[in-house]
Amino acid sequence: MVSPSPGISRNRALRGAAAALVVLGLLAWWLLPIGDSTPSGAVTFSTGVKSGVYYQYGELLKEDLAADLPDVSVTLKTSQGSPQNLTWVATGKADFTIATADAVSNYITEKKAGWERLRGCARLYDDYVQLVVAKDSKIRSVADLRGARVGVGQPKSGVRLVADRVLEAADLDPATGVREVFAGIDKMPGKLERGELDAFFWSGGLPTTAVEDLSKRFAVRLVPLDPSLVARLHAAGPSGTRYYRSAAMPADAYVDAPSAQDVPTIAVANLLVTTDRMDAALTEGFTRTVIDSRDGIGKEVHSAQLVDLRTAIYTDPLDLHEGAVRYYESVKP
Repeated sequence: MVSPSPGISRNRALRGAAAALVVLGLLAWWLLPIGDSTPSGAVTFSTGVKSGVYYQYGELLKEDLAADLPDVSVTLKTSQGSPQNLTWVATGKADFTIATADAVSNYITEKKAGWERLRGCARLYDDYVQLVVAKDSKIRSVADLRGARVGVGQPKSGVRLVADRVLEAADLDPATGVREVFAGIDKMPGKLERGELDAFFWSGGLPTTAVEDLSKRFAVRLVPLDPSLVARLHAAGPSGTRYYRSAAMPADAYVDAPSAQDVPTIAVANLLVTTDRMDAALTEGFTRTVIDSRDGIGKEVHSAQLVDLRTAIYTDPLDLHEGAVRYYESVKP
């Protein structure tokens, strides 16, 4: 019998060791996570004024995000509303936000800073345009606002955007037809109560806490917005006006200020917005929590009950973020 030479044995040993290393490497690849399996980091969520629905929704969503994404730190940032929210997200001062579709369209049409980076994550709930007056006011329609002191939101708010458009649709020049007062939902109810305003516009989910609180201490009512205003808005020209639609607020939307019947108004969808800079895994997780938290948040914020997986993907005029696409693909029936 011929014994193998030392050189051959050594080669076989080296080949065996190499094979073992390959097997161990494959095993490690199989067992260990590749990339960031769990999103981590810090994000800023731009909301709205503290007495509005955006902020209330953001506070509750932050709690759910902490449970679902424990390695992600979320900071809430107040704002004047949709236009400012979009500016902050598009320019990197915030990472996620909520904004109305008309404000998003306006931002894109005007090609404001960073407009091309904006992406959608989900369609959330609708905002309802609410024109609030004292119960004994003679104001019965938008046309009756001529010469009146009208709260239209803060200068960089979505409320002002829609209020000015509604006034124009009713043949009232916002600059000369009424006396505009720039104040947020945190200030307008008090001004109406003290007689410093004759009416104020608000665009938000139902019920809005600030309006609800006002109705408990001061008799108010909602002024109907005639459906013909929507047709005029659509014909006005700006692309954002096509996102307005006729709607009705339930007669008991505000228990302490009930109407004899449902109140005609204008509605516009809210979108969860980020940019193409945001990590896909984090965006996927963020979107998942938004959808999954609907029922829990809805117990506190009625508007959240309207978040619907079947319509959440419709974020027009924004393309869906890659991470949001991953989420919706993962939950396809």
